Amino acid sequence: MAAASNRYSTVAIVLHWTIALLILGQIAGGLYVDDLPRETDAQKRQVFELLQLHKSFGVTILLLSLARLGWRLTHRAPPLPAEMAGWERFAARATHSGFYVLMIGVPLLGWAMVSASPLQVPTMLFGQVPWPHLPGFEGIEDRRAVSGALHELHEYGAFTILGLFALHVAAALKHHFINRDDVLARMLPLVRQRRSA
Repeated sequence: MAAASNRYSTVAIVLHWTIALLILGQIAGGLYVDDLPRETDAQKRQVFELLQLHKSFGVTILLLSLARLGWRLTHRAPPLPAEMAGWERFAARATHSGFYVLMIGVPLLGWAMVSASPLQVPTMLFGQVPWPHLPGFEGIEDRRAVSGALHELHEYGAFTILGLFALHVAAALKHHFINRDDVLARMLPLVRQRRSA
């Protein structure tokens, strides 16, 4: 039972890895779409379809992140190793808090950007489910400027996620290979922990 309490729950593990993979895919897909040409009708159609898919996965990440936050608020995380320094504990908590802010904030910025856009293109999740625009953008005069500013914030947020991701991976690998503790193992499925307590 001690080993079980020192590992994240199955729900937390599944949400962690699912959201992580979706976010990495979204960032790669967003960079890919940004570089696509938009000269011919066929090219414009391809960009449109890829952006609809990008929006669909963005909403999926938003909903999964809200579910993950709800799960985290109602289920205690395993304790950090007792030997961790105070600054490491602070860094771990700050990184996790930053991830939650960005996992929810970046999709919300994307949703706001689409809602403010002068094009007013409807969003259909995976081509099937209509998704509404956010309210409050109806009276905006310069939609292009607002949408452009939101687009920049959306991109900055995505690059900030990449920075936190690199820090997060480096810290996990440090714990596993240098500290030789169970910080990484408790979030990896089917990996045996080194310590029983």
